[in-house]
Amino acid sequence: MTKYSVGDHVSWNSEAGRVSGTIIKIHHADFDYKEHCHRASRDDPQYEIKSDKTDHIAAHKEGALTKLD
Repeated sequence: MTKYSVGDHVSWNSEAGRVSGTIIKIHHADFDYKEHCHRASRDDPQYEIKSDKTDHIAAHKEGALTKLD
């Protein structure tokens, strides 16, 4: 079972500091993103998140995310 859902507001650390955004998709199987294979499974999903400040889409595992109110 996933810890987060589509539509959840989360934050994560990036090279530019703390970033926040909204989860737009959850992957439960390996997928290609920006010409890189991201590993995901039912037990270890990856989340696509759209940044609040830009149109940037990031992909992160559950452990990198913190849910915001």
